[in-house]
Amino acid sequence: MMLRRSLALAALLLLPTLAHAQDPAANPDGRVAPKSAWLTLSAAQREQVFRFSDPYKDYLRHAKSAALSARELSHLAAAAGFQDFTSPAQVKPGARLILSNRGRATLYAVIGSNPIASGSRMVAAHQDSPHINLKSRPVLNAPGSVAILKTIPYGGLKRYQWANLPLALVGHIDTVDGRHLEINIGFHPGDPVFVIPDAAPHSDKLLRTRTYTEVLGGEEMTPVVGSIPGEKDTVADEVMALLRSRYKIHDEDLVAAELELVPATQPADVGFDLGLTGSWGQDDKLSAYTATRALLDLKGTPGKTAFAYITNFEEVGSDNNTGAGSDFLDSAFTALLDAQSQAASGKPASALDVRNAQAATLVLSADTNDGVNPIFPGNSEASNSAIVGYGVTIKKYGAGFDPNSEFTARVLHLLDANSIPWQTQTPRVDVGGGGTIGGFLSQRNMEVLDIGIPLLSMHATYEMSSKVDLWEYYRFMSAFYTID
Repeated sequence: MMLRRSLALAALLLLPTLAHAQDPAANPDGRVAPKSAWLTLSAAQREQVFRFSDPYKDYLRHAKSAALSARELSHLAAAAGFQDFTSPAQVKPGARLILSNRGRATLYAVIGSNPIASGSRMVAAHQDSPHINLKSRPVLNAPGSVAILKTIPYGGLKRYQWANLPLALVGHIDTVDGRHLEINIGFHPGDPVFVIPDAAPHSDKLLRTRTYTEVLGGEEMTPVVGSIPGEKDTVADEVMALLRSRYKIHDEDLVAAELELVPATQPADVGFDLGLTGSWGQDDKLSAYTATRALLDLKGTPGKTAFAYITNFEEVGSDNNTGAGSDFLDSAFTALLDAQSQAASGKPASALDVRNAQAATLVLSADTNDGVNPIFPGNSEASNSAIVGYGVTIKKYGAGFDPNSEFTARVLHLLDANSIPWQTQTPRVDVGGGGTIGGFLSQRNMEVLDIGIPLLSMHATYEMSSKVDLWEYYRFMSAFYTID
């Protein structure tokens, strides 16, 4: 008995190494090097990888904000047969439902053959990305006879990357007279763009001692939005007059606006071999798309109810009523459980029923992570850093953030059983960090494991992901939704 236990323990300890397809070569530290996921593909699978990336890029062309992402994903869900949840009578096995939270966060559900109280399967992700918000009274005159926009940086962005870059303005204005105006300027042929002007090397001596992260201060993130003054008015007055005329708004309507500046670029293939997708906003619209797409493609009725939970405001702490820290998920669980309980027994679900159902829920908290950078490899710890093109990332943070070993082992078994390449990611101690919305779900007593795929230029104005990682990520989520 003792020998069998020792052998079982040894096998478990070796599992992370044996789970990968491997090259016989070893790294300098002696660790067996995993094989690139590209080298595990058949010709037919490689074709699937490239084909899968096309609708993803199309989604990114539309998902220029969290609200636009939510709208696009819900359009895709409706096309796949999902319906808005409006009545408890809809909650039947096989039902495909959309529970929207103010058009900015969404719970997509495929109701299983077993009651939700017996447990469910969830992939959770966020759809907001670093960008620049406008202040309530944004248009201001500036030296040099131009008008600028006053802004507030959103999320963990490097400000200098946003200078000298064509920016688009997206979002909406809700007016005091009850109109809802969609704004999308900078992506269509003939549209103007907006640019934060950098200092020329001929006259920037006073700025050269600024540090890496302070090249631009927060109050210097001010794009040019006009340059023609009126005979009696300033440039800012002329810009405001133009906005009032074009959109029939008053100045105070901008206080009620949700307007964002984002890079005026579109997704594209990167590299001669077309193996990477380049785009702003892949953190974490990539996970939001993949989690939702895997659920939409789910065939038949799963045993356990499957959820894709897509949230907002993760980049600034998951606050507000559409972030993962809100009570929306509890309310959604209660509504679905109550519908099943009323149908089965004529009695409403209790608060304890909801808590027990959440405790029986298995969750993948999906969020992209930084990959080993070819220019700055020293930022990563070689033996535990994710590599672009090497498959799905299992994130281990330590310090109480990780799930119990039983759940982790179940997930690793699922990956191996489906021949999905995977790797691990732990930030270099005292150098890096990160996290997902998983902590908010763990607080609900759900079983949560953090996963992702690596990006190059993470949080930059143009991020890069591997198409094979995206495809393996999708395969992983598809398998997880049907795990026993």
